[in-house]
Amino acid sequence: MAPKLSVNINKIATIRNARGGNTPNVLKAAMDCEAFGADGITVHPRPDERHITLKDVYDIAPVITTEFNIEGYPDERFLKIIKEIRPAQATLVPDGPDVLTSENGWDTINKKDFLTDIIKQIKGMGVRTSIFIETDAKMIENAAVVGADRIEFYTGPYAHHYSAGKEAAIKPYVESAKVAVANGLGINAGHDLSLENLKYFANEIPDLLEVSIGHALISDALYYGLENTINMYKRLLQ
Repeated sequence: MAPKLSVNINKIATIRNARGGNTPNVLKAAMDCEAFGADGITVHPRPDERHITLKDVYDIAPVITTEFNIEGYPDERFLKIIKEIRPAQATLVPDGPDVLTSENGWDTINKKDFLTDIIKQIKGMGVRTSIFIETDAKMIENAAVVGADRIEFYTGPYAHHYSAGKEAAIKPYVESAKVAVANGLGINAGHDLSLENLKYFANEIPDLLEVSIGHALISDALYYGLENTINMYKRLLQ
């Protein structure tokens, strides 16, 4: 099966928040993304609500017909959201509230006890867990130890080095994917994946289950239109 495309709609909320009001309509955007072929919707409700707000999350949840993926740092606020909404997936990221965007993976060794407890709580809610991680074999092995269902590869380095040499850029992900599969972990990926680099990544990681794409996809939609852009990304995953 082809990897699923989960559309991160944070940037749509960013545009709305720049002017206040409700244009563009984030709820409608989520529903439209699904209607246009997205396999899921991703949101990252940060505490400062600089893009997706708590109200957005609770408004979107009842209308999602595919998969709802909620990202965030697993503090009490985040756990409350997960408990009340019960999304298909909770993606845990290690960044604090002052971080602009997620650019580091979990240290699953030093944070072993913390992650084990958090993941146990979330899985007890019937929610699949995924943890943001880099291409470090030990960290991936310990992702299985702490009980994660999946990992989400931080693909920023891949995207950054892609134009200089895609074979070298993908190599650590290919090797790390083997470690993940050997340890019973599903594989997701996200961060700076684009129309330029997505197809090669998906082709080289045969066990890839899902990609979460927001910034590049929403930026492309300004030129190509949202429906066409989603279909362009979907075709790259076939």
